[in-house]
Amino acid sequence: AAAGILCYVGAYVFITYDDYDHFFEDVYTLIPAVIIIAVGTLLFIIGLIGCCATIRESRCGLATFVMILLLVFITEVVVVVLGYIYRAKVEDEVDHSIRKVYNGYNGTNPDAASRAIDYVQRQLRCCGIHNYSDWENTVWFKQTKNNSVPLSCCKAALSNCTGSLTHPMDLYSEGCEALVVKKLQEIMMYVIWAALAFAAIQV
Repeated sequence: AAAGILCYVGAYVFITYDDYDHFFEDVYTLIPAVIIIAVGTLLFIIGLIGCCATIRESRCGLATFVMILLLVFITEVVVVVLGYIYRAKVEDEVDHSIRKVYNGYNGTNPDAASRAIDYVQRQLRCCGIHNYSDWENTVWFKQTKNNSVPLSCCKAALSNCTGSLTHPMDLYSEGCEALVVKKLQEIMMYVIWAALAFAAIQV
């Protein structure tokens, strides 16, 4: 059960990260998730060893089980440390890349980066980097010349919103940068808490 939960947490991080990877250039941030999936797989194997050793009352088997369990415990501590390190780096990473992602937006022929921006703005209910006025500085805004932001900035409840800056009340007022940072830090906290919880159980 512990192994299954750890693998689920690791897989959840991978799946969620995929939606935000354009805002994040440091792939090493996924190391804690990789480790926790590996730990989950190992935990399943050593769980079987522990069961077999207990049934057969094998001192050698139980000693092996304890040694491997100790290694898993140390690995979980490493995951917690790495999780905190990368959690602290999230804000700098997003701040470094988000402006470049927004400048690369192409609403007429959406590429992966453009879809990522639209997804984030709809999902997190935000618009622009700090607010919707940030769109005025993008290449896409200057090329379209219609004084509008992408429709993904429109509040979900409004069906007649065109993204026009003449109706700012129709748009999400909060910027996306702070919300993306918060979301990514929450994801990393899932890994940290999962590793801490199972390390405590093992003790």
